[in-house]
Amino acid sequence: MSRVKDNNYNIKNYNISNESNYLSENAISVKGLKKSFKKLTILDGIDFDIKKGTIFALLGPNGAGKTTTIHILSTLLLPDKGTARINGFDVVKEVDKVRSLIGLTGQYAALDEYLTGRENLQMIGRLSRLSHLDIKQRTEELLELFDLVDASNRAVKTYSGGMHRRLDLAVSLIASPPIIFLDEPTTGLDPRSRLIMWDIIKQLAESGTTILLTTQDMDEADHLASRIVVLNGGKIIAEGTSDELKQMVGTERLEITFINTSYFEKAKEVIQVEKFHADNKMCAISFVTTGGVHQLRQVLSQLDEANIEVENVSFHSPTLDDVFLILTGHSTEHSNGKEEEEKEVPKQ
Repeated sequence: MSRVKDNNYNIKNYNISNESNYLSENAISVKGLKKSFKKLTILDGIDFDIKKGTIFALLGPNGAGKTTTIHILSTLLLPDKGTARINGFDVVKEVDKVRSLIGLTGQYAALDEYLTGRENLQMIGRLSRLSHLDIKQRTEELLELFDLVDASNRAVKTYSGGMHRRLDLAVSLIASPPIIFLDEPTTGLDPRSRLIMWDIIKQLAESGTTILLTTQDMDEADHLASRIVVLNGGKIIAEGTSDELKQMVGTERLEITFINTSYFEKAKEVIQVEKFHADNKMCAISFVTTGGVHQLRQVLSQLDEANIEVENVSFHSPTLDDVFLILTGHSTEHSNGKEEEEKEVPKQ
């Protein structure tokens, strides 16, 4: 598998007048943030802080407020109430300063399909008012970092999905921002491209970049994030490390695999547990339990009475999928897709 090349990627130093803000512990601070669209409340007073040089993940079902949060923090949307600061600068009152510190990659690539990869980077460099020398240097660094050198002189419309996403992230980094917002960065990518993106994201964090990402991929959050917030109904319902969140929902996950689809479908109606995850591909049902062997006996008895044959039974540690299911009431496979949130761009 292709791996991301180590180019000793470094973030440029910034001359920021308020030195105390820049040297503070948190890169992002959100207090009492509220946002509604007409009568629909999207954010209902959320609070969180993100330490510099860390990867922070926002999880939640569609419409939970993840994309709205990103848009407010990146100055694309005005909050109704509350405050949000980027390195100490207010996202409403100090828009220009905030924008000089951030990069944004949305759910879909924002690239000119008819330009080459190199030309896209150079164009954004000019729009960012970089010098000719800096544009040339940053373009070559990013093409190398994202393994796009061989395709750099091809029109972007010929790129694969994974190459599109890598170039989109590269474009957001042309001005070396210390803070990056990634809104579902691996949406639609194949497993190989997803792992490449994970390598890049981790490498950026190791170099000192602060990263806020939204994702529906629980493995992604588990693999990347040092801290996770779970949003539901416009509120934060849980916050912590991956291990802390898993400990909140139980000590073990019971997984039962069935011989065929018929038994699997029948079992979904028979098993008497409050919330479970059904894996249609594997014909398996899993749920978090604190009852251990006692609850296993109860479930097997329910299945036996219904003449349902079981192929395999196993215990595992809880996963973030279990956390998501228990806290939000439904599994991630029913939460995939574009977040349905009304768009509003403020006039600055």
